[in-house]
Order: sequence, then C-alpha cells, then structure tokens
Amino acid sequence: MDRAERRIVAFTAGSHGLVHTYELSIPILLTVWIGEFSTTAATLGLVSTVGYGLFGVGALPGGILVDRFGSKPLILACLGGMAASFLLVSVAPTLPALALAIAAWGVTASVYHPAGLSLLSKSVERRGTALGYHGIGGNLGIALGPLATALLLLAFDWRIVAAALTVPAVVVAAYGVTVDVDAALPDPAAADGGAGTDAAGSDGDGAKGEVSPSTIVDDTRVLLAGGFLIVFAFVTLSGLYYRTFLTFLPDLLGDALDGLIDVHLVDPESPYAQEFDLARYVYVAVLTVGVLGQYLGGRIADRMPPERGLMVLMTVLAGLALLFVPAGATTASFLAVSLALGVALFTVQPLSQATVAAYSPSEARGISFGYTYLGIFGVGALGAALAGWVLTLAGPRELFFVLAGIAALGALSATAIARFATRRD
Repeated sequence: MDRAERRIVAFTAGSHGLVHTYELSIPILLTVWIGEFSTTAATLGLVSTVGYGLFGVGALPGGILVDRFGSKPLILACLGGMAASFLLVSVAPTLPALALAIAAWGVTASVYHPAGLSLLSKSVERRGTALGYHGIGGNLGIALGPLATALLLLAFDWRIVAAALTVPAVVVAAYGVTVDVDAALPDPAAADGGAGTDAAGSDGDGAKGEVSPSTIVDDTRVLLAGGFLIVFAFVTLSGLYYRTFLTFLPDLLGDALDGLIDVHLVDPESPYAQEFDLARYVYVAVLTVGVLGQYLGGRIADRMPPERGLMVLMTVLAGLALLFVPAGATTASFLAVSLALGVALFTVQPLSQATVAAYSPSEARGISFGYTYLGIFGVGALGAALAGWVLTLAGPRELFFVLAGIAALGALSATAIARFATRRD
C-alpha cells in the first residue's frame, strides 16, 4: 500500500474501533445506571434495545446515503455524531433523556459499516490486507474500549467517563479531515472481492449517482431469488445471540463471581474500593479473546465451506450456553467456559461474512451487507430487551437456556443454507 492508502486504512480502522468502543462500553455503564436511575434490568434492556436497534436498522439507509454522498463525509458525520451523543449521555438528568442520547448514538453509528467498508473496497488496491487491518481496529475497540471505561470508572464519576469517551472520536475525525480519499488508486473493476462492496461501484469516494426505490427492489429481488432469505435468518439469529449474551454479561459475571473468587487487588480502605468490580475485567477478557476467534474464523473459512463451519460453531455455542451456569461451581471451570464463549462468539463473524459473500451476487453485494447489518444489529438488538426481560422474570439459568435455543436455531438455519440456498461465488 502507498502512503495515501495507509492513511485511509488508519482512518477507517480507528473509526471502526471507536464504533465498537461505544457499543460495548454501554454494558459497562449499565452496571452504574441501574443504581443511578433507580430502575430495573428490563427497563435498561429496552433503553439499550432502542440504541442498538437503530444502530442496525440504520445500516441499510446508511448504505444508500454512502452511494449518494460518498464515504468520507458519512464517516466524519458518524464520528461527530457519536461524540455528541456520548456528551449528551454525560449530562442526561433522567432515564428518558439517557434513552434519547443512546438512540442518537445508534442513528449516527449506523452509517459506519457501509461507509467504511465501501471506502476500503473502492480506494485500496490490496483490499484483503486493508480489510484485515480494519478488522483489527474493530477488535481493539471491542476489547480496549470497555477496559478503558472500567478503569476510568475506578477514579471518576460515570458522567465524567462518558464525556471523556468523546475525545478519541474528535481526534480521529480531525485526522480524517486531512485524509485525501481521492489520492488513492480506485479499483472499481475488482469491487466484488470484499465485504462492503456496493452493487454499482464508483470512482474513489464519489457517489455512484441517484439511487431509486426501483433499484433497491431490483437488487433485493436478485438476492431473494438465490435463497438469501435463509442467510438473513442466520445472521439475524447470530446477532440475537450476540446481543442477548453481551448486554448484561458484566452483571452475570459479577453474580457468578461473588463468593467464588476473593481477591484484594484494591485496598478496602481505598477510595477506589467501591468502584472496583472484578466482573468488568473478566468481561473485558471475554471480549479480548475474541481476537483469537476472529483469526480462527478466517482460517476455518479458508479451509471449508463457511456455512458448514457455522453449523458446527452454533452447536458449540448452544453447548457452552448450557454449561455456563453449572460451570460456576468452580473458578477454573467458570473462567474456562466464559473465555470459550468469547472465542466461539467472535469466530462466527468472519464465517458469517464469508457466507454472505458466497451467497450474494457481486452486483448486489453492497445491499446484501446492508441487509446483513440490519439483521445482526437491528433485529438482533431485540436481544437486549429479551435478556433484560428474562433476567427480571426468571434468572441467569433461564437466560442461558434461551441462548442455547437461539444457537440451535442458528445451527438449523446454517444447515438450511447449505441445502437450499444457491452459492453465487
């Protein structure tokens, strides 16, 4: 890659990391908000569902906006919007105000994936390498964002922490303003080789032209003709599992660790003692081992049809869900199952993306990923409300029974893809 391409990769990887920093810092902050706003897990689950739902639902119109206005303006708007949203979070006086701020984050963050992936696919010649660095940026945000949030909560009030989280977005946006996306070599002829390619292609970061309802309908019809509806069912179930598992995971880990692990990393007389929560760091560890999962998923996708790998993986996730509560009998078994869930959960992502690419034609690749993110982050956002509802009416054991059922349905849908859908690659 030349210098212009490296700057584009740095800009998009940093932006990608920040999207997931905000996304997965919300569960850390939920542990504080339950007491701060004197509310229930079910209510906060609904609040999270609004933001996460808009994060997913906005991906499809976000892709249309990218085609109309180009990627760079949308990424800059995303960064500015996310910073403004968390600034609103930091001053939210009531629960409805907090819900509005989180909803604003969901809307502004939703445009990132179609914008970032489109920019990389059009502006960087070594697309595979670029997408690899982009994924690394996302994984760093997934792991380090919640860790930074947890560490900051040791020393500062949650409102100060939320405000501090806006600073990196401002810095990356300032860098992005200096990035010349038109200086990189566009490669529209090869635009079907990576996730995030849009159907018509364009030069550099320019828009491809007017996008009408009829073109969207035509592309959708092409997708459905090959059985993409089954692929959509799978990615929706995987997104539902992802959100149901992660939203209240810090609380679930805290409940399990109470009485199981007795550590004194912080002096009980220290002013930080009340804010230290070991579960937050175990949560970060679960997210960190997801980097290994991403690597494994990519390796598996290179060695076997990805939908077959998903059959096995979703079966593994069902088994691990059933083991989570019984594993709490000992420290070693609990940590082993928790970390295994982290690896398996993120192994799904590259396999799922490879499946979407395999079962969508190149001329409809962009809209196929728009629908994919709609399913994963949009419909999948219902997992936050589902988790809150089950935890409020029942408990962790029942929640993990529900997760096992979702994974089993995912395994069945992956099997249906292999049997009934038509490969397009």
